Amino acid sequence: DPYAGTLAPTEAASTPRFPAPGKAPDGAPNILLVMTDDVGFASASTFGGSVPTPHLDHLALQGLRYNHFHTTGICSPTRAALLTGRNHHAVGSATVVELVSPYPGYTSVIPRSAATVARILRDNGYSTAMFGKDHNVPSGHRSMAGPFEQWPTGRGFDYFYGFVGGDSDQWRPALFEGTQAVSQPVRDPEYLLDKELADRTIYWLHNQQAAAPDKPFFIYYAPGTAHAPQQAPAQWIARFRGMFDHGWDAERERILARQKAQGLVPDASSMAPRPEQIPAWSSLTSDERKVHARYMEVFAATLAYQDQQIGRVLAELQRMGIADNTLVMFIQGDNGASGGGGPGGTLNELASFSSETGELPVTMQWLAENLDLMGGPDTYQGIPIGWAYAMSTPFPWVKQIASHLGGVRNGLVVSWPERISSTGELRRQYHHVVDIMPTLLEAARITAPAMVDGVEQQRIDGVSMMYSFDAADAASKRQTQYYEIMGNRAIYHDGWLANTSPRNMPWQVAQNRQGSDTSTYTWELYNLHEDFSQAHNLATEKAARLRELQIVFDTEARRNQVYPIQDSGGRYRSMRMGGAGLASMQPHFVYWGRDIRLPMESSPPIFMLPFSVQVELLIPASGADGVLVAAGSQFGGWSFYLSDAKPVAVAAVSPLPGGRSRVAGSKSLTPGRHIVRFDFITEEEGGELAIFVDGIETGRGSIARRPQRMAGLGETFDTGRDSKVAVSNDYRHEGVFSGDILRVDVNVTLAGSAGAMAKAGQH
Repeated sequence: DPYAGTLAPTEAASTPRFPAPGKAPDGAPNILLVMTDDVGFASASTFGGSVPTPHLDHLALQGLRYNHFHTTGICSPTRAALLTGRNHHAVGSATVVELVSPYPGYTSVIPRSAATVARILRDNGYSTAMFGKDHNVPSGHRSMAGPFEQWPTGRGFDYFYGFVGGDSDQWRPALFEGTQAVSQPVRDPEYLLDKELADRTIYWLHNQQAAAPDKPFFIYYAPGTAHAPQQAPAQWIARFRGMFDHGWDAERERILARQKAQGLVPDASSMAPRPEQIPAWSSLTSDERKVHARYMEVFAATLAYQDQQIGRVLAELQRMGIADNTLVMFIQGDNGASGGGGPGGTLNELASFSSETGELPVTMQWLAENLDLMGGPDTYQGIPIGWAYAMSTPFPWVKQIASHLGGVRNGLVVSWPERISSTGELRRQYHHVVDIMPTLLEAARITAPAMVDGVEQQRIDGVSMMYSFDAADAASKRQTQYYEIMGNRAIYHDGWLANTSPRNMPWQVAQNRQGSDTSTYTWELYNLHEDFSQAHNLATEKAARLRELQIVFDTEARRNQVYPIQDSGGRYRSMRMGGAGLASMQPHFVYWGRDIRLPMESSPPIFMLPFSVQVELLIPASGADGVLVAAGSQFGGWSFYLSDAKPVAVAAVSPLPGGRSRVAGSKSLTPGRHIVRFDFITEEEGGELAIFVDGIETGRGSIARRPQRMAGLGETFDTGRDSKVAVSNDYRHEGVFSGDILRVDVNVTLAGSAGAMAKAGQH
């Protein structure tokens, strides 16, 4: 409030008053909001799955399970809706932030008129912190130049520790603290990101409670584990050896039986049929079955390990004596299980971006003989869609298919010992992720503000779920909800669901599908009152009802900025795929020294075009080795470095056999100033690279397969080191250069760049 006292020449005549900080209502609960990643409804044991999640099971026993809770169908939109309480198109978050288009619902920029729940709670006396995945920072905002308004610390979080983007390597993650990149060149051999997130959360909690024990906290905990890359400790993977040899078809039957036994699914529910795009387990060869079973063993290990780490956080709340007045809302998955690995699964999630011919070919026999590499640091894997489909039992389809329950139905567990008395029960009210924010505000007894920073706030689409906490039979307060992700769309209204039939598969998300007419999708109709699993299409019998619901969809689409509906994949992203060079047609880049760190969108387009990398460096009298310039990782990257004082270039598309090409110079660099240049000319899938020292050629060789995208997500263009996942195994601990880098020049050949840009749009 503005100062309203008197200011006089003397203190005796003046009115004293210190600014009053915001204070939460007396007794306001602590809040722990958990959202996991790519975990389908039927993955965890809490919802009938085969993966044991004992800590989530225990949380459900002391709280409630919801079996009619929904997300948007893909990560960025779900997270935007979760934090703002608004429908995702209404806050510019139609799809993942990397796939923008020039329409209000598709900008990937959350407007200032949609203040997050973190901002509102912070303004009302809460300490706020976020740990884990944030996939709502627009691609062009991820460099040290910002802007930072869309980062977690710009959206209401006092503290952020995690990664920015769709995923990150669990062994060597691309982390930020606040907005600053975290450099951890040396890690404990047992390190995994999930363990560190729990460690960091507990550390922050201890300090917050030490400094302000009477101040409630809001922790948003968002691990990225079950998303690719699915990586886990070898001993955890071994726990599941042989548990999935029966295959995904039998697994669905087993899960459905457990769900019915637990009362999660009505006894009359039938199984949605397996789509023709998903192969039958019986059609696989012996080697394929071995490999695909191991994919699922790794997935199970990642989820079980994640549950243990979250359990440590929950146990600490109990040990500190603050669990009773802590509201925990645990959303198991930001969408359905991911089918992005396609029918055969993937060992390199971004392989389709790294090569026109897909990931490095290894025979199924070779992979069946080398199963132990799966889930380790040399894979960036994702499960086959058959397992993703099983993890969505009994519903049809998976992540991205927002038209079907397999893409949007997720398990929710709510616990609040001091407030919820009906523990261990099931709730069947229909709710959506936009309903979380109003629930948290009602629990904290805080009213959403009409203005924030002078900006009028837009309508909140969510409704509080608190009415259901002690009323199992209460009628649902949500009667209507639309869905739309990349052309797949649906409308729920009064127990009925009308939806389109999918025609683009989840593993085709990055393709450029220009010219696709989204008005020609076929529509389906389901009565969810009688058909829990969306298994019986009534579009023909109930044509009039279908037309009514299509009108409701149109109304919701217009009021939420859903139009124009697009399924064009990477069309608009193509202008930015190779970095600033393609976007601005810039041929020359200069970097003044070491420790430059640029995200893909701000880096030179060396993955798209012929290039020259020139480094002016200074070798001390003792000599020098290490990385001069590196971009990407062993899953897709370039590295230029000195080894035994000789210049070396490595191009990587995979750490598997045959996945790296290496060219070395013959001349060792002596102490003093030198100019080292690496020239690369593209030739179909590969090219030729030449190395020059002080203008004299010292090496030349072929690059069998050139990387066509910086991989994985969160990797950067670096000078003086190779941060996060290394491109080459010739050096360790980021290969920090032991000399001095004075200047780096990168030149790209723009002739024919229009063709390169068109090709970029296909990835």
